[in-house]
Amino acid sequence: MTPEFPQLHPLLINTAEATPASWDFQPETGVVLLVPERDRKAIEQTPWADILTKTLARYPETQNPVFLSTPHGGRAAVVFVPETIPTFKALTLARKAVGPLIAERSAELNIISLMDADASASAMAESLLAAVYADLFQLPLISGKPPEPKVLETIHFFGDFKNADFEYAQATAEGNNLARWLTHLPGNYLTPGIYRGLGESLAAKEGWESHFYDRDELEELGAGAFLSVVEASPVRDAGILHLKYRPDGANGKPLALVGKGICFDTGGSNLKVGGSMLGMHGDMQGSAVALGAFLALTRMEFDQPVDCWLALAENHIGSRAVKCNDVIAALDGTTIELINTDAEGRMVLSDTLALVSRGKPRAIIDYATLTGGVVAALGQRMAGAITNRRDWVEPLIQAGERCGERIWPFPYEDDYDEDLKSTVADTLQCRTTGAGDHIYAARLLGRFVDKEIGWVHVDMASSGTHKGGLAQIPTDLQGFGVRFGVEWLRKLAAA
Repeated sequence: MTPEFPQLHPLLINTAEATPASWDFQPETGVVLLVPERDRKAIEQTPWADILTKTLARYPETQNPVFLSTPHGGRAAVVFVPETIPTFKALTLARKAVGPLIAERSAELNIISLMDADASASAMAESLLAAVYADLFQLPLISGKPPEPKVLETIHFFGDFKNADFEYAQATAEGNNLARWLTHLPGNYLTPGIYRGLGESLAAKEGWESHFYDRDELEELGAGAFLSVVEASPVRDAGILHLKYRPDGANGKPLALVGKGICFDTGGSNLKVGGSMLGMHGDMQGSAVALGAFLALTRMEFDQPVDCWLALAENHIGSRAVKCNDVIAALDGTTIELINTDAEGRMVLSDTLALVSRGKPRAIIDYATLTGGVVAALGQRMAGAITNRRDWVEPLIQAGERCGERIWPFPYEDDYDEDLKSTVADTLQCRTTGAGDHIYAARLLGRFVDKEIGWVHVDMASSGTHKGGLAQIPTDLQGFGVRFGVEWLRKLAAA
């Protein structure tokens, strides 16, 4: 039985502009002290001036944060904050500060600001709350023994945090938690059929409209690209789940989120070998992030209509599996010569994007753990992005910097199509050899997006996991892309 997605850890959040007069905190109270990096002498005005001065003198100025025991037996983290701080750095400092305090089972956290720059103080406050929610969230554990609960109940913010958007931090944290939770589930606990049920159950709870394009309907539509991936599936549970968010008073064309939801990937006829099949239950992470961003926008009561499309399938091996050099016809009539059945993600996304384009959305953003090429190019600290709008390149970078989930764009030039020419079909699925697969994959996908629609493809193979955590996330599994999706769609809505 698939476990139920847990709600956000219940937290009481209090704010007060004045620094507390007494710092006689209980031993179970953790403290985060925000100190201006350019004025470290601000600690001299605190009740802990002596202990702070002596402790900090033992560490180099590059140490950040610094941990110490408080006079009453608790623990404190001293965080030095620049006057202006990038969001990624703020989230990283926040994770490093709150993680050890939560691990020591603090029941209460006091965030005390000595900052006089409201912008950086508010940025740190948001980041600390995001890091707390990420740390408190427990990934699903299939066990008869329940995990040990974390005990944090209350956070007090003392200082000038009037520009901190705590609702945004909460909404995106819940969306990220959903993305990580889904991705962590074993493949037998998240089949396409189970995933569909979870999505439809969430839709009923949140008031979303839903429709599932099952295999029968996809066959009627002629979605041969999607169907080629699931030919060998023993269960006919694959399909495309379409969810609609329609807030009161909203009108006009929707914005669209799309996600690759391959619940397990064997590679098909091009069977994965060695240890490369391990972890392939997580090949649906793009769909989980799309759904997480969709939930976050709902929680924020986003005032624009949004659609979410999840391409749910498994790539099996069997007597019915498609083969190299087979030619299939996609939903829009484009014929594709298969080169590698392990490049299944671009096949399910091709028909999904064609279906999405029929509805003429204002813009599309799709997520997929798609290629090793983007990992080779970027490592595992940011995602690759490719867009059919040249003037979006710099705004995409800026959006990633603002939300702390960094994106780096790659080119989208039509001369790459010369390398995808087939002698028997309209296009090759991918190249037989050579570098740059992330770009060629985007060129294939772009064929199925109406040219009138602005589109961003996020190849998150480079950002789905990072050992030891990244930004505010303490787990290897990142759920990367929820904050970016929210940021990008808010930007488009404002424009």
